[in-house]
Amino acid sequence: MEHIDPAIAKRFDTRSSRPCEFCRELDPQFPHRRPLDQMVATTRKATASAHLTEDGYVRHRIVELRRIASRVPVNAA
Repeated sequence: MEHIDPAIAKRFDTRSSRPCEFCRELDPQFPHRRPLDQMVATTRKATASAHLTEDGYVRHRIVELRRIASRVPVNAA
């Protein structure tokens, strides 16, 4: 493991993680995710890149993109 960046190695330490508040609030499927896919690093904001797993990252981004797509355009009449 000496070739892996220590910050990345700590990423899977669930003692320093918490559920993603953004996903918990906006994703109706959040309770059905695997527990590790729900978690983000404690030291970071609830962003997609803070997720501990790739699946968590992707699901976070999907929620963000759905939110953006559902907004009414500024120039809409």
